[in-house]
Amino acid sequence: MLKQNLQLKLSQKLSPQQIQLMKLIQLPTQAFEQRLKEELIENPALETGKEDTVEADEFSNEEYDDYDNERIDTEDINIDEYLSDDETPDYKLQSNNYSSDDDDYEAPIIATVSFHQDLINQLNTFILNDYEGSIAEFLVGSIDDMGYIRREVQDIVDDLAFTQGIYTDEATVERVLHIIHELEPPGVGARNLQECLLLQLRHKTPSEAIDLAKDIIENQFEAFTKKHYDKMLQKYGITQMQLRKAIDEIEKLNPKPGGAFAGNSKAIEHVVPDFAIKIVEGDLELTLNGRNAPELHISKDYQEMLQTYKETAEKPSTTQRDAVQFIKQKLDGAKWFIEAIKQRQETLFVTMNAIMEYQREYFLDGDETKLKPMILKDIADLIGLDISTISRVANSKYVETPYGTKLIKTFFSEAMINDQGEEVSTIEIKKILQNIIADEDKLKPYPDDKLADLLKEKGYPIARRTIAKYREQLDIPVARMRKKI
Repeated sequence: MLKQNLQLKLSQKLSPQQIQLMKLIQLPTQAFEQRLKEELIENPALETGKEDTVEADEFSNEEYDDYDNERIDTEDINIDEYLSDDETPDYKLQSNNYSSDDDDYEAPIIATVSFHQDLINQLNTFILNDYEGSIAEFLVGSIDDMGYIRREVQDIVDDLAFTQGIYTDEATVERVLHIIHELEPPGVGARNLQECLLLQLRHKTPSEAIDLAKDIIENQFEAFTKKHYDKMLQKYGITQMQLRKAIDEIEKLNPKPGGAFAGNSKAIEHVVPDFAIKIVEGDLELTLNGRNAPELHISKDYQEMLQTYKETAEKPSTTQRDAVQFIKQKLDGAKWFIEAIKQRQETLFVTMNAIMEYQREYFLDGDETKLKPMILKDIADLIGLDISTISRVANSKYVETPYGTKLIKTFFSEAMINDQGEEVSTIEIKKILQNIIADEDKLKPYPDDKLADLLKEKGYPIARRTIAKYREQLDIPVARMRKKI
């Protein structure tokens, strides 16, 4: 049986404008510039640049109408609100902290020959018939960007028949592949790491160390990768110095020959810092990248359109009503976007300033051991913003410091208690762990148990499994793989 009843419910919902603001805050500088370009294209009422034009009044607190579903009544439109120019808006008075000649330099893109085209050009120096040339070009096309052919020869034979109409056998493909192996850089066209290293060694001038390195890669590759040096010393009956020289030759080789090709230019994403911290007369100075503070204004043409409507508003036609509805949508959208950018700038600056003050000791001298334990909630409590907002700023923004450009989230860390009951940052512990491993005897690297004991002696009681976790985060291999002779 159906029943009717009343129910009170309290809920919070984000407006579309609040959601868009959060998205703007999350964008790094380059993505923000792209978003700004898109908005300028979509909204003709929004313009950028320094122009002597009539500015729109301050952004009103009225809620936005749902323009897609609700028709605007022309009687509800206050034309004077859009045409008023009593005073200059705040966003035109703020400082960008950079001079007009500080334009960002963008390096031009140089036209270069691609990696695969260079290999084809090298093939043209060999005397090959049409049959061999077609197979060679197909093999070059099968080489990945790292310089490897990661396919079985039989699969290549099948593909040549099905896609190129070239019928051949494995022996012929192998013979042509040997020609590919003669191309530069050495090691290109290898099917695995072992073959790649061996090809490079064969290009070197023979010597005692080179010959031993070849034999190790060809016959003792597994022992070499696992650093079983004692077994190799016993196998070859050589001294540690002889083995060391052979390993030195191997370590000079390039495991990714294609990646070293100068013309293999992929699109490189350059990091553009969103903030800059400088030390001026012993104190810290924070500036926001000027590219995050564009100069925007409302289009004068759109305001003149409203003025024209005001002069003929006694008997508006349907076309005029539609036009003023469209103009109001664009003006409201432009006003909101300008205000959203202003709020974005304030949020970014206030958040980074709080982080800078919290980690003042580090920013003054660059000693990572002076980084304090800091979590998102610490900064959120300081400036009165939500943790999610702090996270959006920290996860995608970079700051230029006297010690390099850093991702802001790297300044956040959990706290651990040392043997004196003091809170220390996990970043400090990782730095000490790095220093211990850097100074260890590479003939007998410290295992994780020993590293835990050494840290405990320094006043940091940490479990072995925690040492292993930090070591992996620092991309440091286990003791056996750190061993050298």
